[in-house]
Parts: sequence; C-alpha cells; structure tokens
Amino acid sequence: MEGPTGVSAAVRAAYSYCEAVTGAQARNFAYGIRLLPADKRQAMSALYAFSRRVDDIGDGPLAADEKRDRLEATRAVLDRIRRGDVPDDDTDPVAVALADAARRFPIPLDALDELIDGVLMDVRGRTYETWDDLRAYCRCVAGAIGRLSLGVFGTQPGAPGTERAAEYADTLGLALQLTNILRDVREDAANGRVYLPADDLAKFGCSAGFHAATPAPGADFTGLVHFEVRRARALFAEGYRLLPMLDRRSGACVAAMAGIYRRLLDRIERDPEAVLRGRVSLPGREKAYVAVRGLSGLDTRTVGRRIPRGRA
Repeated sequence: MEGPTGVSAAVRAAYSYCEAVTGAQARNFAYGIRLLPADKRQAMSALYAFSRRVDDIGDGPLAADEKRDRLEATRAVLDRIRRGDVPDDDTDPVAVALADAARRFPIPLDALDELIDGVLMDVRGRTYETWDDLRAYCRCVAGAIGRLSLGVFGTQPGAPGTERAAEYADTLGLALQLTNILRDVREDAANGRVYLPADDLAKFGCSAGFHAATPAPGADFTGLVHFEVRRARALFAEGYRLLPMLDRRSGACVAAMAGIYRRLLDRIERDPEAVLRGRVSLPGREKAYVAVRGLSGLDTRTVGRRIPRGRA
C-alpha cells in the first residue's frame, strides 16, 4: 500500500483499514476517491470511515435511546481527535487515521459534529414542512461532507472566487443528498421516514406516502419527482462552480462522484415510478466510465450544461 511518509506502522495500518471500509461500502464515493493521490485518498477514506460509522448507528436496529448514546460516544471520539488525544497505538483505527489526516490537512472537524446532529434528526423521526427545513438537514448530513472534503482537496492558489468554495462544496453535497432522497423514497417509507417537504407532497397530492410500487390514486407522483429533479439540477449547477477552483485530480474526484449522481438523476427523471419499484442504480461499468471522463477533464468542461439524453 502507498502510504504517507514519516508515519508509524500503526498509522499506515489505520489508513489501510479505512481504505478497506471505503472500498467495501462506498458504492459511489469510492469511484472518485480512486482518482486522488495517496495522501488525499487516505484522508478521504478516513473521513468516509468515520461518517459511515455515524450513518450505521442511525440506520441500525438499536432502540432510539441507545442510538443517541452511541452517537454521543462517537462525538466524544471526535472531541479526542480535536484535542490531539489519539495516540498512534489507539485501538480505534478510524480515530487514528482521522487524527493523522487532521494533522496533515485543514479539515473542519466541526462539520462532523453537524453530521452527528443530522443523524440525530433521523433518530428523533423528524419530518420537514418546507424545502428550507429539509435544506437544513441536508446541510448537516451532506453539505458538511462537501466542506470536509474541501479541507482535503484545497483550492488552487490564485483561482478566482475561492472565498465561496466552501459554499459551493456545501451546495454540491445538497444536490447529491436530494438525489439520494428521490432514489430512496420507497425504502425510507418502509423505515418510517419521509424526507421530501410536506408542502411539496401536498402540492402534488402525494401526502399519503410511498408504500406501494405504484403511486396512490390521484397522486401526481411524476410531477413531484420532476419538480424535485429541477431543484436538484439547480443545486448541481451552483455546486459545479467549485470545480475550476480545484487541482486536476481533486476536480476529477468531485466530477466523478457528482457525475454518477447526475446520471442517476437522469434515470429517475426518465422513469419516476422506477424508484417505487426498487432501487435505481448505475452499473459499475458506467460509474467507471464517468470516473474516466472526470480524470480526462470531459465532465469539467460540461459544467453547467445539460448532458444530452443519448449520453446520460
């Protein structure tokens, strides 16, 4: 394994563990991470492994009280990392790797507190009346990941507009999360969760929920999905302003991850009811193709433009 120079064998092993977690569990994220140089790839894997731990607690079978306790225990680990109180021989490899990454890169660790806060919203069964309400949740669980990633990527010296880079990274995270929400409406409904704003559901006659493979009688499910797709596309267009501020490989990483979700959004738009019948996804070969396009710069040159239907 490639490893950062000047670190102990324990830290290298911790990074190896986080990369294994990322490779095994990150369905879309891993395609972009592979395009990064070793040090950034390992830091991103540490971030993913910590975030995966938080998500797994929120999505797991434990009772709500136990989930809250475990999330606060995870926050305590984060506090130790912030204090520099994680030795290389700590028994938690994710903490070891993330602590080393935070020493190497200006990672805004407080954003991981926001992620925990967002998962606590799930544990409490929160629902969202308006897009502004949902946007606040998405900033916690996805915008925060964008800002954390930017801490690893950095921006190119002299690139114009970098004072807004964190804002664009946050917005791109929102675009990805809204795409996730559309993809998972049936699965989330089965788990008792509704993320789409109640105002939007009422507007399109979909307040009865998504518990069947076909829309409820009288519901304009296609209209609802197309409405949310337009919102997601606007977020993508805004978030893609980040790409020219990044170096080539970091930009390729972001373009690959966002490109996979953008193509997923295209599929959902073409057949909205597919999300009620099962999980909509892209085949691995198409994800790999998007990653290659990102590395070659093709996707960065189509920023802000709609991909033609035949190529989506």
